[in-house]
Amino acid sequence: MRIKLLEYITGLFFPRVCSACGKTLMRDENVVCLTCRHTLPKTGYETFAENPSAQLFYGRARLNAVTSCFFFSKSGKVQHLIHELKYKGNYEAGIFLGQEIGKTIKDAPLFANIDCLIPVPLHPKRQRKRGYNQSEMIAKGINQITNIPISTHNLVRVVNTATQTHKTKEERYENVKDIFAVNDAQQLENKHVLLIDDVLTTGATLSSCASKLSAIPNITISVATAACAGN
Repeated sequence: MRIKLLEYITGLFFPRVCSACGKTLMRDENVVCLTCRHTLPKTGYETFAENPSAQLFYGRARLNAVTSCFFFSKSGKVQHLIHELKYKGNYEAGIFLGQEIGKTIKDAPLFANIDCLIPVPLHPKRQRKRGYNQSEMIAKGINQITNIPISTHNLVRVVNTATQTHKTKEERYENVKDIFAVNDAQQLENKHVLLIDDVLTTGATLSSCASKLSAIPNITISVATAACAGN
């Protein structure tokens, strides 16, 4: 009885709200309400190789498979989730997004036999300011569904670049050129790795990651993002 009373009082002052729509969560709901869980716009890209997300990398990076879980639209629920994750300290939104990715790729033939998840790294200064790497939170959600281990030490960001917002496509590619490095490449030899990021826009950052990783002997690289522009 005391626990229920405490939950009620806490809810009055610190209401639990859906990270996608902002409405109050019911007692049995967590992070995202049931309505949003069923209506968030999924792409289905994990089921076919030549999807629009994969096409962004044609001529830029040699990848095994690419998927984006949700469509991202301005002022939409997916944008709200990403905003909560990146700017509001809501790391649970990232774990939710990762869980959704995990559900889509777990039994998808294109993403079979993945050895490790590699979240796109932040520069240490930016990660200290944010408190966590949003891509790592997404990777944690994927791990909870698939049990694929996460690697956060092999791929590192060595240059703290300016934000990609408001840059043209070519400016984005130039902005992230040669900003990543690989530690202990031997650990990734003969491995199938899955690069993880939040939103796929031009593919510049992920292409830069893939370019650095592709120098590793016999590595296979795939990509999964929480969202992509479209719809």
